[in-house]
Amino acid sequence: MTASTGEGPTPVAHGSNCHAHVDPLAAVRTPDDPPWDVYLTGTVFLDIVFTGLDSAPVRGTETWARGMGSSPGGVANMATALARLGLRTSLAAAFGDDHYGDYCWDALAQGEGIDLTPSRTVRGWHSPVTVSMAYEGERTMVSHGHEPPPEEPAPDCPPRAHAAVASLTPGKHAPWIAQAASQGSRIFADVGWDETGAWDLAGLADLEHCEAFLPNAEEAMRYTRTACPRAAAQALTEHVPVAVVTLGAEGAYAVDRRTGESAEVPAIDVEALDPTGAGDVFVAGFVTGTLAGWPLADRLAFAGLTAALSVQEFGGSLSAPGWSEIAAWWRRVQSFDDQDPAALRRYAFLEELIPATARPWPLRRAVPTIGFGRSV
Repeated sequence: MTASTGEGPTPVAHGSNCHAHVDPLAAVRTPDDPPWDVYLTGTVFLDIVFTGLDSAPVRGTETWARGMGSSPGGVANMATALARLGLRTSLAAAFGDDHYGDYCWDALAQGEGIDLTPSRTVRGWHSPVTVSMAYEGERTMVSHGHEPPPEEPAPDCPPRAHAAVASLTPGKHAPWIAQAASQGSRIFADVGWDETGAWDLAGLADLEHCEAFLPNAEEAMRYTRTACPRAAAQALTEHVPVAVVTLGAEGAYAVDRRTGESAEVPAIDVEALDPTGAGDVFVAGFVTGTLAGWPLADRLAFAGLTAALSVQEFGGSLSAPGWSEIAAWWRRVQSFDDQDPAALRRYAFLEELIPATARPWPLRRAVPTIGFGRSV
């Protein structure tokens, strides 16, 4: 099944969250809901992405890229993906006291409608920067930044939210995760590479507060000492109710210990322009489906679809799809006479979510540089 929309570049959108014209939680909302659907915290980077490279740069030479994009990165990837799927998103982050920080704040608050009330601008602190080079379907990154100074006094957070998304760090405890869980937030967590090499689940102190854990196949197998990602997912459910293991080009596999459900969905075959942020988009799609109460297989399929659509744009956070891209893909794949009926049935749940007549909702995309239109 193809994920191509066949459309040209999307124009820049202005205004607050103009693209969130589908509320995936509309059927389950109540007057007693918390103010936010999802809360998350982390570091915002400015991402500069070079695309159109035929291969990795060669030492001692200069390589010209055919494309370039700038966009908010770091935790902004996840926050933007959540907001574009229609979830009311609140982000706590430090922003640099520079033009990069101003740009990222505006892009998230005004462009995406993300609540930045718990966030702050740190005087005299420059924005962290990541330069990413995308080639051969992969990416190489170089980053620079400094830890922001601790805030005094600590903010009144986390706010009440249906869910929170966390990135677990081996050997480190994040008190806000337990606090959010105690307030009723459902915690969804991923994890980075364990630089210590221990790969000890006991070192993920906050895993006990999580409803779902979403590592990739290599991470899952290392943590569980298994040789198969599906066996790893089963083993992880001894520590967390829902385990989701991404399988790269093979798709994803998930197990829900509470219901006994398991599901596997193949990946959608796409030509990847830039994989930056695809993992965050996958998590955002899974969170959306979970909060909406969808079956496990539908959640997994939706997460894989949104991730596949994101890699066809470049720029990390601003590559995340909205409902117009999802609608365009669904209409397009149904138009092929030779489409696999089983593949179409896998995504038939989208029919009830997508308006019959959806006008275009342009999204901000990555731009070559920032500050266009400034007077000299």
